[in-house]
Amino acid sequence: MTRICTLLLLFLVLTRATFAQTDTLSLNLNQAENLFIKNNFDLLASNYDIDKAKAEIITARLFENPTLEYENLFYNHETKKFLQTSYAYGQFAGSISQLFKLAGKRNKNIKLAQTGVKLAEYEYFDLLRTLKFELVNTFYKTYFAAQSVKVYQEQISSTDQLLKAYDLQLKTGNVAAKDVIRIKSLLINLKAEQAGLLNELEDNYKDLKLLCGLNAGTSIDLVLDQTDLKNPSPDKIPYSALLDSARANRADLKLAKTDLLYNERNLKLQKAMAIPDIEIGLSYDLKGNYPEKYTGLGIKIPIPLFSRNQGEIKKAQVGITAADTHLKRKEALLENEVFNSYKTALRNEKLYAEIDPTFSTDFNTLISGLIKNFKARNISLIEFLDLYDAYKENTLQLNKVQFERMSSRAELNYVTGSNLFK
Repeated sequence: MTRICTLLLLFLVLTRATFAQTDTLSLNLNQAENLFIKNNFDLLASNYDIDKAKAEIITARLFENPTLEYENLFYNHETKKFLQTSYAYGQFAGSISQLFKLAGKRNKNIKLAQTGVKLAEYEYFDLLRTLKFELVNTFYKTYFAAQSVKVYQEQISSTDQLLKAYDLQLKTGNVAAKDVIRIKSLLINLKAEQAGLLNELEDNYKDLKLLCGLNAGTSIDLVLDQTDLKNPSPDKIPYSALLDSARANRADLKLAKTDLLYNERNLKLQKAMAIPDIEIGLSYDLKGNYPEKYTGLGIKIPIPLFSRNQGEIKKAQVGITAADTHLKRKEALLENEVFNSYKTALRNEKLYAEIDPTFSTDFNTLISGLIKNFKARNISLIEFLDLYDAYKENTLQLNKVQFERMSSRAELNYVTGSNLFK
């Protein structure tokens, strides 16, 4: 009895493990975005760069450490003793000094470090914008590719059944061998095309898993919320509003502006670095100076005779010119991207609107009747193959049009740095 219970328990464990391995993660776009924000490795690494930049502010706020110096008589040849410190036989001297930075170098360093944090933050947000577009685009591409794979699977299944029926008819001499060969050829072509699409689909799933931080072995079933397909059309939004949104929200534009500010603050710092700092020190000498038990106050300042930080100042000036040029290029690029994406979105919306919403349903009904008519020999094999191929191409084209429409909406979000189309 115990052995039977053990076997039953083992069977239940193995069954649960099998089901666990075959579990499929159902994922809509919102869920994918949440996983992306939480698990994406590139975003996590970029977030650490912000923490590193903040640590630079801590460093910039610190004052220079004081310098302590001490010197002692090592060996007294008269007394034959080491390290004596007494007034009668010893000698020692010590000093303490502190460096004071002038020309507001510390404050300028703090402002530069704070600007560095802004740069790191805008780099993070620009990476987020780019990767989010990649995520949304990959989601739609994968979803509609999976729908196309289903079309092939349905055709392969029905064609396989048709081939089996024709093989039986061939044995009885009711159909010609050339007809069977044509159906076999159709089946082979369908399987080959499906295999190519499956390879592409697996690549899409791989990209999606990487973006969402999912394990490679995770099986995904993408779910498209139909409300996503009914968002307001881009033609309801004025082009000027899109352009204003891009100028206000694009992280890469803010990054370019902040880079210019960083270089301007760096120039101020480098000019300040040309002004020497001052070092003040106090010293004490037991017997090595006049008078004995000497105490002194010292000031040390370098003379800017040769080096006045000319090279770093020149580099900072060039950096400002380069950053300003980059900013102008970014502004021009932004306008072109918004304009091009807007035109593309309008064109795709128009194409989608021109498709009769009942066309796909009517065509599916037609194809079902087509197969019945062919089996009843009401139409020829050539007519059947032509219409069958037209059905496949129509369905694939519909999936392509829908993907390009949703992709162009995602691109509008990307180029405007906003979430106009959720």
